[in-house]
Amino acid sequence: MSESIEVVVVGAGQAGLATSRELARAGVEHVVLERGRIAETWRGRWDSFCLVTPNWTVQLPGGTYDGDDPDGFMPRDEIVAFFERYGAEAPVRTGVTVTSLSAAPDGFVLEASTGEIRARSIVVATGAYQRPHRPEVARSLPADVVTLDADDYRNERGLPDGQVLVVGSGQTGCQIAEELAEAGRTVFLSCGRAPWAPRRIGDRDLVWWLIETGFMDMPVESLPEPAARLAANVLASGRDGGHDLHLRTLPAKGVTLLGHFTGADETRAHFARDLQQSVAWGDDRYRQLRDLVHALARERSLPVPKLPDPDPVDADSPESVALADLGAVVFTGGFRPDYERWVHVPGAFDELGFPVHAECMSLAAPGLFFVGVHFLRKRKSSLLFGVGEDAAIVAGAIAAR
Repeated sequence: MSESIEVVVVGAGQAGLATSRELARAGVEHVVLERGRIAETWRGRWDSFCLVTPNWTVQLPGGTYDGDDPDGFMPRDEIVAFFERYGAEAPVRTGVTVTSLSAAPDGFVLEASTGEIRARSIVVATGAYQRPHRPEVARSLPADVVTLDADDYRNERGLPDGQVLVVGSGQTGCQIAEELAEAGRTVFLSCGRAPWAPRRIGDRDLVWWLIETGFMDMPVESLPEPAARLAANVLASGRDGGHDLHLRTLPAKGVTLLGHFTGADETRAHFARDLQQSVAWGDDRYRQLRDLVHALARERSLPVPKLPDPDPVDADSPESVALADLGAVVFTGGFRPDYERWVHVPGAFDELGFPVHAECMSLAAPGLFFVGVHFLRKRKSSLLFGVGEDAAIVAGAIAAR
């Protein structure tokens, strides 16, 4: 079976649905193809998952948070329910897996589970979370050690008995480590570099300051190097109404901090003596954000929030952990782009796998667009309060074509 469609959007998460809204507003006929159900990626998060940004940050085109707790943090199932409502009128085809995208003389050819589809314009909106990342040294773990990615974690009860090693101290790693410790597990957290800040700064949420200072509007060109796109987001938690979560709160809950995971032999997992460097890096980011907050407060004649220098962290961490005591190792080192596995357009991606584009349109194939990519145009490009801006740009460009 083969069909021709003017515009195809691949993915029915926040990026795809936001783009669909903007295309409909511009009068552009299109379809949205989704391998699973609407908001499939959100559905796959662990049981206690909730937003890290307040509910008021749900600011999609034609659809903002519609509940009665704007300062709260929606749990996973409420997030899914919101997207089901938001996408109810969108031309979504669920259960359609796209396996290949290639350029053609008159546009593009998609190979999908329902057959071949030809389109003049394609919007790839498959999300910021595509391929879980494990460090190469993960291969050194013996085969009998239970390992899983954050995508496969659901709750503490789903893990084997024993201690748990969490590798990666970004938002996900810290949240899972906290949950496991609260459940009574002995938890080790192998730490990398991640920025952190208090959940509340003055009488406002952290995210308000990140937005109002312009931090979230920083363009990709402001980064010191392309690889900085892979850096962790600011550490915080939305659980239990929102609270501080970082490398100082976790030891207080019993989590043992470790340096980078450097590999394993037959009996032990080993870690670098670099915990202090990771803590110092995060503290430097905290001070930079503090400077932005204080500057904004003075500019707007707001009370200047007290943000004291952080307390020292005991960096005398273990250099190894016995594998026999571990029930599981959970890898939470973030995600990497996975476009090149199925988007077969030469020159469309850089050395890290990110799209090469100008204002969301591919420089390798006019008519090929991307939405929902982390740091696509700005720091907020993949987020609930930022993706709509890119979606509007893409819809306008497609309408103009």
